[in-house]
Parts: sequence; structure tokens; C-alpha cells
Amino acid sequence: MPSRLRPRPRAGLATGVVMATAAALAAPAHAQPARALPLFEQQIIFKASQDPGGYACFRIPAVVRTNQGTLLAFAEGRRSTCGDAGDIDIVLKRSTDGGRTWGPLQVVSDGAGDTHGNPAPVVDRNTGRILLPQTHNTASADGSNCDVPCDRSPHLQYSDDDGRTWTTPRDLSAQIMPASWNSWYATGPVHGIQLTRGGRPGRLVFGVNAETWNGSRVTTNHAALIVSDDGGNTWRRGATDSWPIATDGTFRQKPSELTLTERVDGAIVVSGREQDGTDLGHRTQNFSLDGGDSFATPFRPLPGLYTPQVQGSTLQLGGRLLLSCPADPDRRRTMMIRTSYDGGGTWESVDRGTVVTQDWSGYSDMVLIGGNVVGLMYEGGTVDARDEIRFARFNEEWLAPRRGPDPTTADRAPSTQPAMVLGGATPTSGVFGGALAFDGADDAVRLPLRPQLQLGTQNFTASLWFRYTGRTGEQPLLWVGGIGGSQPQFWLRGEPASNRVRGLMTVRSGATTVRSASVSTTGAYNDGRWHHLALRRGGGRLTLFIDGSPISTADVAGSVSRNSPFGVHIGQRMDSRAFFTGAIDEVRVWNRALTDAELTRVRQSNIGPSTNSTMWLPMDQVTAGG
Repeated sequence: MPSRLRPRPRAGLATGVVMATAAALAAPAHAQPARALPLFEQQIIFKASQDPGGYACFRIPAVVRTNQGTLLAFAEGRRSTCGDAGDIDIVLKRSTDGGRTWGPLQVVSDGAGDTHGNPAPVVDRNTGRILLPQTHNTASADGSNCDVPCDRSPHLQYSDDDGRTWTTPRDLSAQIMPASWNSWYATGPVHGIQLTRGGRPGRLVFGVNAETWNGSRVTTNHAALIVSDDGGNTWRRGATDSWPIATDGTFRQKPSELTLTERVDGAIVVSGREQDGTDLGHRTQNFSLDGGDSFATPFRPLPGLYTPQVQGSTLQLGGRLLLSCPADPDRRRTMMIRTSYDGGGTWESVDRGTVVTQDWSGYSDMVLIGGNVVGLMYEGGTVDARDEIRFARFNEEWLAPRRGPDPTTADRAPSTQPAMVLGGATPTSGVFGGALAFDGADDAVRLPLRPQLQLGTQNFTASLWFRYTGRTGEQPLLWVGGIGGSQPQFWLRGEPASNRVRGLMTVRSGATTVRSASVSTTGAYNDGRWHHLALRRGGGRLTLFIDGSPISTADVAGSVSRNSPFGVHIGQRMDSRAFFTGAIDEVRVWNRALTDAELTRVRQSNIGPSTNSTMWLPMDQVTAGG
């Protein structure tokens, strides 16, 4: 019997396998069909301690459903270490009962001391053949990373007996790897698709990404779709998007680990991981409107789609386009299913997604099992995201229902939209009129994304009023940008356990340089009274003002808005792991350094400069969503 994991319960909903009741079975013929009950169950399907073969760990899940209804779950079996470039096999387990039970582990592609990985399976529905694009490279000395330039090359094998046996891998380099793509090359890793609509029904498509090496450095990033119109006998490169790398090592984007979904209108939605480009965000996206022959535009970053640097998977489920990936923008944890209701145009924010687990979690893939039941195969663990690979079954009823518009509060800066009020933050008396009270559980205010909020290398001034009585935990007041030790950001928060209020700014410059500066008070100011707080960057200093008194440190050069997911939150950490308990009033940001006299006027009379204003939330009223 497979080992079972306890699913994370959702309030008010039963989890596990849900069976029809006798009453439902006995319902009269004219009755409306009963709505399915929420279904969620999961189990471990790959784990070093439970599977034979002497593997150190299993990573990189991919899953497809064959014409016979069999689920094929692929992974990399990593023998000596869990590194990316050691002795690695592609392994497989089969399920003939919709993912409830799984057969024994079988080796599909034996690395024999080298690396065979990045499985990108795709099923030809016309013939039943299961094709398995993959990538091979020579193992590195320590097994951790492939040397640059990396000698990776694409290969393909297939099965004509429902995944029981497989052909020997053949090299596809001559067909789909241009000579200039001579460094990193990667298939998937995630399932490919077969088109059913548009002008290319029956076409097989999967994604790749690659790099160009000029003899001394990597000069270009590439993302592409690989297509076959003859059932996988021959392949060619279709849609391609390339991004140059400057001599200083910076680049705008590096679209990689592409996951594909065919929309109901025949367009291909292409969602990818984005890593270390100067564009904001860790997810990037594109569309192909001609069956994979070309991309509609260059890839577009999605800075508001919070996720760490990680692979993800998409899948169409009725009117929903699903995305599986971790939701913590800093670290690989909190696997979540998010929905787009407009074919990838917009995506649910983390407060609207459905949490699969709050454990560590990494790569994932999804498959439609049948009806509205989805299989999710993902890396997870209580200690590390690489501990094991799990398989979860869920239906649409288990997903969070679509939510209507959030309440809003006004932003009086020029050319703005109202900010969203989340969790139920409520009006209270403020310093100048009304303010908002936050309960410390899920209350927050989030601003819609717009370019003016991205302050880059500019000077700035942030100003607000707060009151609280908390003695423990973090008390986030204002958070702008990303999160973590290397992501550009600035924030203000109370830290009562350390008896201080602190402001921090983290910047990036060049390809890799990260710097931070922090300024803090000598008291927590948690006396339940209103206090004015401001953070100013300018004149070579980063200065924190508390009730008009300055505390200063040296500025650090660089941008506060690049290379990472980007959000503006009041009363909440960006990763949703801390919320403010108390009240906040008059949150304002200018894209210049206000003078001491201007800040005094703001504090004493709430009158600030009308120019250079990028954010002004009086926090004095909440308007119902609609």
C-alpha cells in the first residue's frame, strides 16, 4: 500500500476520497444532479528511503495520461547526491487506477554515470505513442552543477506499449539544437502537449531553453517551442525568443522551464520561470497564436504573480487555467494552485489561491485524470523541498471558489486606482480623520501594480502614522518590492521583541551586487499611541524619522525594484508570514527626498508636496467591492 500524507484541511470542507451517499444514489430521476463534494488526497510516490536502486533523492516530476488511461509519473533518480549534474537516471512509475496506487519503479533512461534528465513527456493521441524528450550531459566532478559551457544535448525515446518498455534514446541535436545554442540546453521539464484546435491539430509541442557561449562568456538566453507534425518522427524549432546578455552580465529576461497549455481558442499559453533578469518578477509568460510556429510578442514578466525562482505547471480545467507552483516569493515552500479565468491574461493573487501544503515544495506537474479530477505531482518535504515527490488528487470543488472584487480604499496620488482592502481591515479613528485597523491575522492593504511605484535607483521618502501595543512578532507597516536577503525592497516595521522600529532597504546593481542598509530606533513605540514614521533616501543617507527625530546611516547604491516579484503592501509582509495588529493612517510615498522642513509639515499638518507623489492613502474609508 502506498504511504499516505495527511492532506491540509480547508475550513468547513471534508478531505480525502469522497463517495456518493446512498441518498444521492436514490434521488428521483427528475432531481438535479448532486454537486460533487470536495476531493483531496495525496501520497508519496518517490522517496529515497522507500524506493530501490540506491538513489540519494528524486527530483523533477513530470506526468501524463496515456490513451489507455494509465498515468505515467516520471522523475530524475539522482544516485550519488541530490545535485543537478551527477549520475542521474530517468525513472518511472505507472498507475492504472487514476493515481490511487502505483507500480514499482522502473528505469527508463539509464545515465550510466552521466546525467539523463529533464523529462518532457507528451502523448500522441492519434497513435497512442508516448514520447519522452529529455536532456543528457556529462556529469561534473562533484555532481552539483554542469560546467560552463555545459555539453547538454536533447534526446528522445518512446513507448508503444503504454509505458511498459522504451526505446533507446536517440540524439535530437541535429534537428532542434542550433550550433550557436552551445551551452546550457534544457527540455521542459514538464509534460508537452498535442494540439487539438486551430490550424495544426495533432501537432506535438514541448518547450526548451538554451544559452549561447562565445568562447569566453554566455551572451544570449533563448526560449523556444519544439514541434512535430509527423507523430514525433521528426522535430523542428518553432517559436523562439532570445534575450542578449550585456558584457557586465546583466540581461532583462531568461525565460526557462516552459509549461504549455492549449486554450479553448487554440492559442498556446506559455508560462516560464524567470531567473535573475532585471525585469521584475519570477514568472514570465507568452502566447503562440499559430500553433507554436511563432510567439505573439517577446516574453512578458509577471511581477505580481508571487513565486520563488522555480519551475511550475499549467493545466486547463473547465473555465479555469490552473497554475501549480510555490507561493512564497522568497523560498520554495507553500505549494499552491492559482487560477486564471481569462486564459492567462491575469492570475489570482496568493490570498485567493488554494494551498496544497505549507511544507517546503518545489517543481511540479499536473495531469487531467478524468472528469474534473486533477493529478498534481510535486516535490515536497517537511525539511527540504527535495525530500520526496508526492502525488495529489483533487477536483474543482476543492479549489477555492471564484471571489468577487475586494473592498477598496482611495489612493489620492495622481493617475492611480484604489487599493485593495484584504481580510476585513476596518475603519477606525485616525490622526487626520479616519484610519484603518488591522487584526494581525489576514488584514492588509495591497496596491495595484503601476510603473510609478517602481522607484528603481531614485531617491524617495515614505511617511505614515501607526499605533500598536504588540509585544511579540513582526509588525509590518509598509512593504515595497520583494522579500529576502537578495531581493530589492524597502520596508518599515515594528519589532517589539527587539525593542525597536526598523526601516530597511535592499538594492541590486550590476549582475550580482546586492547591498542592504538598515536603520532602527531604540524603542518599540508600542504604547498604543499614534507615532509618525518616515524613511528617506537622499543626500547619500538612508534616514529613519520617528516623531520627527532622525536616525541615519549611509545610503547604498542600486535599485529597489528589479529582479524579483514586486508588491506594495500595508500591514503585511510580502510573503504573508506576518501581519500588523493595530492601526495605520496616512501612508504616503514621494519619488524624491523631502527636506526636513517638508517632513515636519507633513507630520504637523498632513500637508505634503503635491508633486512627485507616487502613493497617498488617507486610509479614512473603505468602499465595498463591486
